[in-house]
Amino acid sequence: MSNSDSNGSRQTDGPDSQRPEAPNVSRGEQLFVVGGFNVIQKLLLILTGLMTFGAALIEILAIYDRGIVALADILLLFLYTEVVSMVVVSYTGRGSPFIYPIFIAITALARLIVLQGKEMDPQNILFEAGAIVLLAIAAVIILRLPRH
Repeated sequence: MSNSDSNGSRQTDGPDSQRPEAPNVSRGEQLFVVGGFNVIQKLLLILTGLMTFGAALIEILAIYDRGIVALADILLLFLYTEVVSMVVVSYTGRGSPFIYPIFIAITALARLIVLQGKEMDPQNILFEAGAIVLLAIAAVIILRLPRH
């Protein structure tokens, strides 16, 4: 008789043998918790969208007051547009939610290069440009992956 047989427990080599047991939660409790978090998520997404619209409006008014539109201003408005797009995708569940943060990062890095411009060390420009290329490759890979 082996040691595992003597204690009356049966050991398996399956993937479930390593998992701890899940707590017993009723279907109603599970729906309440998941539904509650979904409501909180939707409210925060609406708040994020409204705050982004407010920031874009403030930027547009600042551009109007200055009377000059700079490239950095346009890139900032693109950032706001991408945040709104990310909110819409997250809210509706349509599209890939992973691609918009990559687009936001690419635009933010481009804006950083434009803002720092001539004062920036050429080595840093190469690093930031390399980061943009790496993010672009990641975006292409994510877009090309089959969706299940």
